Amino acid sequence: MAADAIVRARIPADMKEKATEALTRMGLTASDLIRLTFMRVAEEGRLPFAVEIPNKASRKAMAELEAGKGQRFDNADEMFKDLGI
Repeated sequence: MAADAIVRARIPADMKEKATEALTRMGLTASDLIRLTFMRVAEEGRLPFAVEIPNKASRKAMAELEAGKGQRFDNADEMFKDLGI
């Protein structure tokens, strides 16, 4: 199959640098990664890795923790006691 299509993406420069370094250590280029990923998506009809997106309740809980809210415990026993376990 002829490689005659071009794919472009805008990503942060530091991300590109880190990924390129990691790929080089694996003996791959960014083009190799894109080609391999597209091949798997085309053949399997899905991403070749898990993508987990937090649901609404999880996003709310994460935002509360980032804002300094939420309950903290000194150890697991205290947490289990609070939960009634």
